[in-house]
Amino acid sequence: MNETAFKRLKDLPSQRLLGTGTPLCAGCGGLEALHQIYDILGGRSVFVNAAGCMTLLAVYPFTPFRGAWLYTAMAGAPAGAQGVRDALDLLLAKGRLPPAEDLTVVALTGDGVAYGMGLSATSSAIERGLDFLYIVYDNEGYGNTGQQYSEATPLGAKTATSLRGFAGRKKDLFAIWTAHRPAYAATVIGAEPLDLARKLEKALSLKGPRLLLALAPCPTGWDFDPKDTVEVGRLAVRTGVWPLKEYVDGKVTHTRLPHPRLPVEDYLRTQGRFRHLFEPVRDEALLARIQAQVDDYWAGVT
Repeated sequence: MNETAFKRLKDLPSQRLLGTGTPLCAGCGGLEALHQIYDILGGRSVFVNAAGCMTLLAVYPFTPFRGAWLYTAMAGAPAGAQGVRDALDLLLAKGRLPPAEDLTVVALTGDGVAYGMGLSATSSAIERGLDFLYIVYDNEGYGNTGQQYSEATPLGAKTATSLRGFAGRKKDLFAIWTAHRPAYAATVIGAEPLDLARKLEKALSLKGPRLLLALAPCPTGWDFDPKDTVEVGRLAVRTGVWPLKEYVDGKVTHTRLPHPRLPVEDYLRTQGRFRHLFEPVRDEALLARIQAQVDDYWAGVT
């Protein structure tokens, strides 16, 4: 890096060298998970990053990744991953790339892409058996543009486009992936790093389409203090709102059974997006519906 380039990077107000800091929001749960993933995955990778919050990691011509990084439009990450994987396979076949220097192809998207506008391309990539790792940071809304609701927004959550609380139900992306019979799929969260690390190691030991779906507590979109990101994540697991599980060899296994399972209200109260459920008048009916959704899920877990 020449002196001019170094000065440009050094003078960026919110970014430090080598990925130790970024211009993302303080307490970002998506970045929490991504840091842990990258510590294991390392630089022998190509990240195909669909437009979203994590696009802000890159300030041209710099990124915090030690490996390669490619920007795509929101719906284009699986197609971009296909092109990168095909190019690597051609280089390997022609002997121009030693097998020891092969790269892991990673698609990195938010929930707006993964659950919605990019789902068709992802479905096709899984059907083709594309050898790629698909990482989703799920902050349950379009966080990069002001937290409008997405197809991952949970029942009752207030967003910029559901001011009285979202009336729909969060789509089950894990079930959609497993219906395709991929090589691997798992839910993770940065607040449970050992569970995340074990699942990533498992995913990296396999070939084919592999999903890591990370709940990403979002201080700005969910309205909580950034210092509480880990606690909010732990409560998502302990209340059963975010089941930790994996799919391999056609079987779904839960890797953490919350026992005793805390009331969902303990999780909801940590976030301003659910404040309207408690004040000025407590919404007993909606709180009961949200709790019932979680209870119904765990009633089916053996």
